Amino acid sequence: MKPLTGCSTSSGGATTSEAGDTALMIVRALACRRGNEWLFENLDFSVGRSGCVWLRGHNGSGKTSLLRVVAGLSRPDRGTVQFLRRTIDESEPDAASCVYIGHANGLKDDLTVFESLQFLARLHGRPAAVTDMDGALQRLGMSHRRNAFVRTLSQGQRRRVALARLALETAPTLWVLDEPYDALDASGIDVVDDMLVGHLARGGGVLLTSHLPLGPKAPRADVLELVRSPRP
Repeated sequence: MKPLTGCSTSSGGATTSEAGDTALMIVRALACRRGNEWLFENLDFSVGRSGCVWLRGHNGSGKTSLLRVVAGLSRPDRGTVQFLRRTIDESEPDAASCVYIGHANGLKDDLTVFESLQFLARLHGRPAAVTDMDGALQRLGMSHRRNAFVRTLSQGQRRRVALARLALETAPTLWVLDEPYDALDASGIDVVDDMLVGHLARGGGVLLTSHLPLGPKAPRADVLELVRSPRP
């Protein structure tokens, strides 16, 4: 794994990877704070086609906040996020540029597994054909729970259903994933790694957080470390 340079709130150090025409997303001079505390400042990096960036940092360093800004769910205090020459100041990221799966699974307890995946697909403008849904659930090992209510699932099974949305994706977009391996067993991790490798092979990009080390089947990733230093 190739480390990228760190970010310090005191020095304003830049974090960068290759940009230009091959970039799916470019972050420039990004800054976010929580209350009166700066999480990060002057953050610069990019995610290129077929590129994977592993976002790391201590609890409270701003990893989830950064992912939410990239996904267009919150606004930065300064800076821009650019998708294929469009910035989030001009138009929100959409299904054509970004797929976001947060740490929370976003499933409804009173829906079945199939209904939940179909709802997520429709919510994000994806086709919701029965054959596609069934294929995605089968890939994540959840076809046998197709008609089970979400409230009856374990945490690992819930995570598999949420991640089944990735099995519906065919476009080379940017995947923004907050702890995708959380609650998964070894077989579930292998499935996710296989999906990531396939996505990068078709020219997509990945920005992810993980408190677990990336395994041998995971794609090669550049490491982006969020490091905060106290201000003088």
